[in-house]
Amino acid sequence: MTDESANALAAKALHDAMCDAMVNGDVAELDSILAEEFTLTHMTGYVQSKAEWLEAIDAGQMEYHRIETVEATFNSEGTVPGLTARTLTDAMIWGSRATWRLTLRSWFEPHGEEWAVARTVASTW
Repeated sequence: MTDESANALAAKALHDAMCDAMVNGDVAELDSILAEEFTLTHMTGYVQSKAEWLEAIDAGQMEYHRIETVEATFNSEGTVPGLTARTLTDAMIWGSRATWRLTLRSWFEPHGEEWAVARTVASTW
């Protein structure tokens, strides 16, 4: 298996683990797979720190009910591997519940011998 293939599999596995942890409200799991300086840029453009996002999930201000990944594409251009995933995300965010068609673009960084999610940007598709 090439390094790029291994990185693609690792990125997809991290994306899946992140989505599962979001649906399960598992902030401990999210904390373990997100880089310390992780940020989530919401479709509104709001940039949220890891600590603030995890606190919002833990407090029930952000509840993810279902995330279906429709398509995922690995990108190894440049120095940081990335994954672009089109999802159907059923969530209640700050009191508004809907199923959003989100594109989640995530970038990864080394974390010991593993990878961590460094940043995710959400937009609609």
